[in-house]
Amino acid sequence: MDCRHDLEVILRSRIPIIVIETRDETRALEMLRALVMSGAGQHYLPLFRWTVTDGLQRLDIELEPQAVNSAPTDVLKHIRAVTKPGIYVLLDFHPFLEDPVHVRLIKDIAMRYRETPRQLVFISHTVKLPAELEPFAAHFDMSMPSEAERRKIIQQVADDWLKENPGSRVKADKKAYDLLVHNLAGLTYSDTAQLARNAIFVDGAITKSDLPGVMDSKYALLNRGGTLHFEYDTARFSDIGGMERLKRWLTQRKSVFRGDEEAAHLDVPKGILLLGVQGCGKSLAAKATAAIFGVPLLRLDFGNIYDKYHGETERKLRESLRTADVMSPCVLWIDELEKGIAGRGGETGTTQRVLGSFLAWLSEKQSRVFVVATANDISALPAELVRKGRFDEIFFVDLPDRSARTTILEIHLAKRQQRVESFDVEKITAATDGFSGAEIEQAVVAALYAAHSQARPLTSEHILAEIDQTRPLSVVMYEQIKTLRQWADGRTVSCS
Repeated sequence: MDCRHDLEVILRSRIPIIVIETRDETRALEMLRALVMSGAGQHYLPLFRWTVTDGLQRLDIELEPQAVNSAPTDVLKHIRAVTKPGIYVLLDFHPFLEDPVHVRLIKDIAMRYRETPRQLVFISHTVKLPAELEPFAAHFDMSMPSEAERRKIIQQVADDWLKENPGSRVKADKKAYDLLVHNLAGLTYSDTAQLARNAIFVDGAITKSDLPGVMDSKYALLNRGGTLHFEYDTARFSDIGGMERLKRWLTQRKSVFRGDEEAAHLDVPKGILLLGVQGCGKSLAAKATAAIFGVPLLRLDFGNIYDKYHGETERKLRESLRTADVMSPCVLWIDELEKGIAGRGGETGTTQRVLGSFLAWLSEKQSRVFVVATANDISALPAELVRKGRFDEIFFVDLPDRSARTTILEIHLAKRQQRVESFDVEKITAATDGFSGAEIEQAVVAALYAAHSQARPLTSEHILAEIDQTRPLSVVMYEQIKTLRQWADGRTVSCS
């Protein structure tokens, strides 16, 4: 209702151009039609819809379809020539906004609004208005269905099933129903109805067995843009060697982040930046954070955000962050943050806008989205991002110490069905001084291949041989790692 009210305010505020960026075209049209039909007397305005395929048609009353004014230039000239007020919805008009003739015609209509109130409503998944039209325009954001609205959608789907199955009733497990309502958050009206239909129409029931299929479909729908991904596999901190201080820090904030009543007076944690040496478990820590909080894990792919078309990069970022907000509570993992906001050659203008949008969202977000950003190169990060207040804490992930290396070795041996007591763990641990967790794992993997080729069981000698042949990153990139450690000393908190 708030969304509809906001649109009504914009329609009545005498703004010539309204921009609605949404993939839920049907809902936007239904909302406009409902607002027009609710008008009375002098407030009533006829509503028209234009598409390049069907031309201009009356939408508020039932008339025989007439394919007239289908060409973009013709429909704009027609609207400019009309002497009566009206609302004209132009669907998917965004490719035609680069034509200077169209821009001039739209500007003519907007400038003559006081003489004849004709409003243009552009609806598309993306609309980039030319600068000369922005002073005449208002942008309206379509909100996703609220919890109450999702319940109504599910009820409508259930009613549809009852019509097809008279005399029956939809069986619903209370807990499964509540989980379905919660798990449908972040989808458009049409997608919400479709997934609810998938759950109900199979067997006329809402049960826990429906939820995995609903979530799989939801992830596929929200991944269409290619920038926000759902990570199905999260890790446990028991799978990570070391990082005791980080584990303790997160555990202390778990109840606050999840919104437990006894912690309501505390500020909700915003996120952390994990800085450190490559291969030392930053990405694994991000996955484990979602597991310890017990919430979904989303990964934002900055590499896929950047687009060659003007304005598309910023739109993709806005959509991704908006989806994360709707999906809260969740963990948003941004891997190798510096590659997304540290400048991309000729795209520095776009990069600065992306950085500005991201920083504004970090500062202003009210949702329970816990950000876990990882970075390998601190010199590439702008100062405004690493200053205090952006993240709750900046943790430094260093090479594992002796105790952590022992734990890492044992984890990877056990993971591959090897009996830990059969190996000289102390000797292997000593040999891996300066190795990252990833390098220790790779030594075990390579040793398994060597043992398999010899048709022998894996032994300590196999692993030691692989370690002896490995030149760890701490040796190959000694200078860079030394510089990174010097920067982190006194500026960050150690994970261990």
